[in-house]
Amino acid sequence: MRATIHYGLAIVILAIYGVQVCPFLESLTPLQLAAPLVAALVLQSLVRQPVRSLYVLSAPYDLRARRALIVDLALFALAGLGLAAFNTVFYGFPVGSGLKVILGFLTLGFFIAVDLALETERDLALHLKQERQTIAVNRRFFPVSRKLGLFAAITAVMITAVFFLVISKDLDWLGKINGSMSLAEAQRAILLEFAFIAAVVLGHVLNVTRSFTRNLRFFFASETTVLERTNSGDLDGWVPVSSNDEFGVMAHNTNLMVEAIRARTEEIHRTRDATILGLATLAETRDNETGAHILRTQFYVKALAEHLAQSPKYANHLTPDTIELIHKSAPLHDIGKVGIPDAILLKPDRLTDEEFSIMKTHPELGGEAIRTAEKRFGEGSSFLNHARDIVETHHEKWDGSGYPRGLKGEEIPLSGRLMALADVYDALISERVYKPAFPHKTAKKIITTDAGTHFDPDVVEAFLAVEDQFTAIATEYSDKAVADEAA
Repeated sequence: MRATIHYGLAIVILAIYGVQVCPFLESLTPLQLAAPLVAALVLQSLVRQPVRSLYVLSAPYDLRARRALIVDLALFALAGLGLAAFNTVFYGFPVGSGLKVILGFLTLGFFIAVDLALETERDLALHLKQERQTIAVNRRFFPVSRKLGLFAAITAVMITAVFFLVISKDLDWLGKINGSMSLAEAQRAILLEFAFIAAVVLGHVLNVTRSFTRNLRFFFASETTVLERTNSGDLDGWVPVSSNDEFGVMAHNTNLMVEAIRARTEEIHRTRDATILGLATLAETRDNETGAHILRTQFYVKALAEHLAQSPKYANHLTPDTIELIHKSAPLHDIGKVGIPDAILLKPDRLTDEEFSIMKTHPELGGEAIRTAEKRFGEGSSFLNHARDIVETHHEKWDGSGYPRGLKGEEIPLSGRLMALADVYDALISERVYKPAFPHKTAKKIITTDAGTHFDPDVVEAFLAVEDQFTAIATEYSDKAVADEAA
């Protein structure tokens, strides 16, 4: 469509241009002037598409914009040569007239070719962005500054040449009018010619400028979006590399930077997860419970959080990132048990009241350890905040009868309320030295009975909604299944 508009305007502009710069063309009738011009540009338009298919669209991505420029400029040059030859053969016009025609075609063709090449570059960028593909970039590119300088120089030369031809023709014309019109009328006619040429040149320069700035806006928008996403922690951004110039190099390096940050972040997360699992497993090995307990409770908590996230009440708080942090920090819930004496922690019978009082200090011991880490590495860590909440409050109860601080209701952090149910459920369905493993139905009954006393009613409601996930998790991460996988 853009090329069609250019070609339609070119017929009008070149017809008026020819009359203004060449007295031989001015001597033709409108039909004699327009017919070969229309035929030349229509033929050029018909040839353009197959040539683009063969030479431009089949080329490597990094060559397409340059080849598009060459094709359109060459076609305008050939059309100008053809029309000049036609006028020489059929009307006997001199070589000078033909050169003026060729200059007009080249000047207009230059602006049109640059605009259509920029459109090709823009379409390529959109295609590459959609397909997540890139072009190869290297340091031996043609800089944008030189492109702009070359465009300005060629524009200046061509405009100067066109104005020279117009002035030359007008001077010759002034010598021949012999008083057939007043000087004022002649001046107006000359000014109209200059105004027409200036309007055409200015219009095309502004159009090329607009096309160039559109491409720049697309690049800068893509670059800015990726940098903003990266700054906010989203490392899936990607800038399309669609030109082998400074902007292509910037996009390429931005993608490399994001990829490096993503790889480093993944490495940090893997290290963090391994450290968490190692610490949690260490705590569990000092207990009579098994390492599978931390896996099961971790996924129970995630299932509960994902269900609650669908509720407007919790949607703003339980974002995907927050759920992931809670999921990752859940294994640390009993990390404080490393500070409990073995005589109590490993006792094969029920604990005495005094022993149980000591056992109840493990949330505070774990919380103190995490607070120490926060002081050392910064209190702004979301992960450490969630870990501390879980460690310190997973034994608190909804009615305020829990420990260690007797928090009540929503005074208990949501992550602690989630962990409370997950921890109790797993304890109920697991065998302990002081009790057999209860079936799911029994555990479900105990939990629903304790809704509003031990557990947050909303969390219990979420448990009932995802109980199938709980049973599936219990099966997948049963003590036997985990032991067999380890073996």
